[in-house]
Amino acid sequence: MPGQRRALHLSRLHVILVAAGALVIGTLLALASDDAAATRGQLTVNGIAPASLPAAVPTDEGRLRLPLALPELPVSAAPPAAAPRAAEPAADWQESRIRRGDTLSSIFKRLGLAQGAIHELVRLGKPARVLRRLQPGQTLRVRHDGERLLELVIRESDLESVRFYQVDGQFHVQRVVRELERRVAFGAGTIESSLFESGIAAGLSNALIMELAGIFGWDIDFVLDIRKGDQFRLLYEEQYLDGRKVADGPILAAEFTNRGKTWRAIRYTYADGRSDYYDPSGLSMRKAFLRTPVDFTRISSRFGKRKHPVLNRMRTHKGVDYAARAGTPIRAAGDGKIVFRGRKGGYGRTIIIQHGARYSTLYAHMSRYHKRARKGRYVKQGQVIGYVGSSGLATGPHLHYEFRVNGVHRNPLTVRLPNARPIARSRKDNFLAHAQRVMAQLDMYTETQLASLRR
Repeated sequence: MPGQRRALHLSRLHVILVAAGALVIGTLLALASDDAAATRGQLTVNGIAPASLPAAVPTDEGRLRLPLALPELPVSAAPPAAAPRAAEPAADWQESRIRRGDTLSSIFKRLGLAQGAIHELVRLGKPARVLRRLQPGQTLRVRHDGERLLELVIRESDLESVRFYQVDGQFHVQRVVRELERRVAFGAGTIESSLFESGIAAGLSNALIMELAGIFGWDIDFVLDIRKGDQFRLLYEEQYLDGRKVADGPILAAEFTNRGKTWRAIRYTYADGRSDYYDPSGLSMRKAFLRTPVDFTRISSRFGKRKHPVLNRMRTHKGVDYAARAGTPIRAAGDGKIVFRGRKGGYGRTIIIQHGARYSTLYAHMSRYHKRARKGRYVKQGQVIGYVGSSGLATGPHLHYEFRVNGVHRNPLTVRLPNARPIARSRKDNFLAHAQRVMAQLDMYTETQLASLRR
């Protein structure tokens, strides 16, 4: 009996232990199953379900951007607070207009900048010379961080500025040139009394009128040859900056009709930037000599027989006298070498220039010589060699001008002047195509203007 009781007790204990073990295992399996279900059903971020996060916003760069108003994180998930940092001062731009008597030092003082940077700037060589020749009215802009200079810009004109800037603590300098917008404009007119008055009436500036006269001045004397009814038309460049016209550019093509004869000129620019004017066939509009080497008011005496105004007897006048104000510049008619400079009898102060083997020119009655016009020196066409006066046998200030071919005097007003070099042979085809396009454009503008006048 005792043995049976003990076996029964062990059997009951075994059942209890098995039941307890099953209960524990079942509980653990249930918990694991709940966690797994929760993990598959939703993702949490720091304990916050996505439903409570704000919606992401797509950006232009293809990224997603979260709004700044994020929900508060649980206290336990909050990152540790960072130590406060001192805010860095922001770099500011200031502008100052240069006053009379200003120096870079006085400007820096006025703007509250440290003077030490001045020495660094002026040591930057030739481009930094602008800092030593500040002009009243110029604009100076600086970017700085407190007293520390970061960048300085000096505006020399609407188009050009000089910029000083820092890279890795070292100052550098660069010249900044803004590009102009270029537009093509058209002008035309008919002479009533003078080219100047008709040009102004056509809306041309003084500079454009002078340029027009210069282009055709080798063939037309705009003082003596102009007649009422002569006509001109031209295409020229206008230059704009920020939508505002700032200047006239060069004449691109022009036409002038004088006494029924028409001349045409086209501007052509070579690859090296050099520009010149040619007729539609490629011949240079320039001649090897200026027709008149001085700006004169009238011709006081022409080439040929005349009664000498001082000697009071008939003599052959071997040149042309151009009356002009005393001191008016006299220019070399062509490239050449000064072979004589000095007094020459009744000619007074005189210069003779030899132009190659065939040609020579003489300029007399000067008041004084230009300091660079010395015997033996070479001069360029248009270079000033002296000034109008009345030295020698002269009744008033004027230039006596002679033109000689192989030693023989020729009338400077009518002698056929040799042409300058034509368009380079290597550029001829390119020029002819360019000339055709430009002249077609000039004709188109003319037809458009005539059509508008007929309405």
